[in-house]
Amino acid sequence: MAGSRLANLWDDQKAAGRSEAELLVYRSNLLGSDKRITNYGGGNTSAKAFAKDPLTGETVEVLWVKGSGGDLGTMRMEGLASLYMEKLESLKKLYRGVDFEDAMVDYLPHCTFNLNPRAASIDTPLHAFVPTKHVDHMHPDAVIAIAAAKDSKALTKDVFGGEIGWLPWKRPGFELGLWLEKFCRENPDAVGVVLEGHGLFTWGDTSKSCYEATIRIINRAIEWFEANGRGRPAFGGEVRRTLPQAERRAIAAKLMPAIRGMISAKERKVVHFDDSPAVLEFIASRDMQALAAKGTSCPDHFLRTKRSPLVVDFDPASPDLEKTLAGLPAALVAYRQGHADYYQRCKRPESPPMRDPNAVVYLVPGVGMLTFAKDKATARVSAEFYVNAINVMRGASSVSDYMGLAEQEAFDIEYWVLEEAKLQRLPKPKALAGRIALVTGGAGGIGRATAERLLADGACVVLADIDASALERTEKELADRHSPDVVRGVRLDVTKEAEVTEAFAFAAREFGGLDILVSNAGISSAAPVDETELSLWNRNMEILATGYFLVSREAFRLMKRQRAGGNIVFIASKNGLAASPNASAYCTAKAAEIHLARCLALEGAEHGIRVNTVNPDAVLRGSKIWSGEWREQRAAAYNMAPDELEEHYRKRSLLKLSVFPEDIAEAVWFFASDLSAKSTGNILNVDAGNAQSFTR
Repeated sequence: MAGSRLANLWDDQKAAGRSEAELLVYRSNLLGSDKRITNYGGGNTSAKAFAKDPLTGETVEVLWVKGSGGDLGTMRMEGLASLYMEKLESLKKLYRGVDFEDAMVDYLPHCTFNLNPRAASIDTPLHAFVPTKHVDHMHPDAVIAIAAAKDSKALTKDVFGGEIGWLPWKRPGFELGLWLEKFCRENPDAVGVVLEGHGLFTWGDTSKSCYEATIRIINRAIEWFEANGRGRPAFGGEVRRTLPQAERRAIAAKLMPAIRGMISAKERKVVHFDDSPAVLEFIASRDMQALAAKGTSCPDHFLRTKRSPLVVDFDPASPDLEKTLAGLPAALVAYRQGHADYYQRCKRPESPPMRDPNAVVYLVPGVGMLTFAKDKATARVSAEFYVNAINVMRGASSVSDYMGLAEQEAFDIEYWVLEEAKLQRLPKPKALAGRIALVTGGAGGIGRATAERLLADGACVVLADIDASALERTEKELADRHSPDVVRGVRLDVTKEAEVTEAFAFAAREFGGLDILVSNAGISSAAPVDETELSLWNRNMEILATGYFLVSREAFRLMKRQRAGGNIVFIASKNGLAASPNASAYCTAKAAEIHLARCLALEGAEHGIRVNTVNPDAVLRGSKIWSGEWREQRAAAYNMAPDELEEHYRKRSLLKLSVFPEDIAEAVWFFASDLSAKSTGNILNVDAGNAQSFTR
């Protein structure tokens, strides 16, 4: 199995002076930093240490263990659950057998040390009952490849000798914790165990020795695969063509919105596209379909990817995208029916209702892998987990036969009552969760504030702006505040047809489609009509009329391909309704914007595409428009100094208030959200009151 050795990252200086719990966090972060060891949210670590009981003042033994739902790579102290070891041991007296092991989870809160609010995970007994101070439970590809092989037990002995033991498949829980304890008692020289179809447990007397054992054992597995692979081509060898990168990404940009529209009826989905070498090798191979049909092995994999992917009917040898698109509805129906049949075959009396039956992973031969989820981070993590599954399949099939988890066992994990309870505890999605927005002029004051508002309510946002340096700064700042997963930037001149087409293809490629367009890019100009040059007139029309037409046309094309409706919001101006002196080019172009929005509202209605307009006035703060000559020109038109202009506009308004970018952003959010679901063709003035611009 290919792969470089894991580095030992332990630094004694960084570890010095830390408590056992703090060392556990340090160790966890090191292990979670490398996806070859465990993926996001996967794996578990623990430490047993003595501490003063806050109630009695006595010294007691405490289990510190990664809490439910945490991530090793980013975990901090608050991510650890803490439990009295004495109370955990006493649970054995209450255990009534494997048929009742789920009930043991209800006792874990009774074992909490120091009122720690962090919930303990289902893996807690596995760590508690291993009779050593420190335990790591990881999901390294190289070891899962052994765990998922047909002759897993024999391979474990070949690779590790007696240092690492082997246990047959068992769902995580109280019973497996007892199995691990028994193994340790009977094999005192072992430093770990391979769990069939699942992963690796290792342990040690100190945090450092435990970490080093984990790294050493994984490296031994990597070395063994490199030395003992059969030498045959991976996955049976290449039988399908891989398309050039530009062609792959163009096809993905057209496929993703179509699939997204077909599977987002109940919950909007965001997409992640992966055409990494591991994915391309797998989808080009002879055995891809057979291996994919076997399903994933490790529970952490299929909880995020479903048991098996949908292989899209696409022939890279003679690409016919229209044929593929025409066949998608039937393929999706068949997959959903297959999941429903799987649910009916395997369900138990206590099973929760069937969840979304759509595939998470879509494999497109010659193109790549698409993963769909309720948000971008989850879609990306799902892709990462399926790449792990691919690596496992490659390793296992190179030395044996790969074995997916048995159907009933897979179902019992996927529809586990305890897993359902965890899902029910998740916070309610934000109002714009799963929505994708593109904001032109995204690096300016209004564009930036609008992006911030949409991001805060759960949307993914593509910032589009002609100013590359401002765009880069804005993208970084918003990504730092909201997560790099949900923000993308693309340089765009809205007057260039090809650039507009590519910007929307970029949005489709990065997130899967488009739900919200905020057309905000703009300029301003002022001159008496007899001094207005044709170039100035044309420039206003190009950006404020033609530019709005081009981005709206592309949004219509993309939204109609999705067949899931959409929202378009124009940022116009008071000047589109009320004439101003010495600004004929600007006012006329803004009026054209408003009328274009009305026309589009008529055309979009039958497709569920709503088009509305927000009319700001005098939004000076943070505006690139007002930082240039426009401020001086408007001040001259009113015969005042430029720094008097903002106060002039405030006093001119009926409400005597200044208008800020955040005010415009709130209006955009209203039109972008479901609160305005029955509004289209409207104009909302955000100008603190200006009688001239009252709509009529």
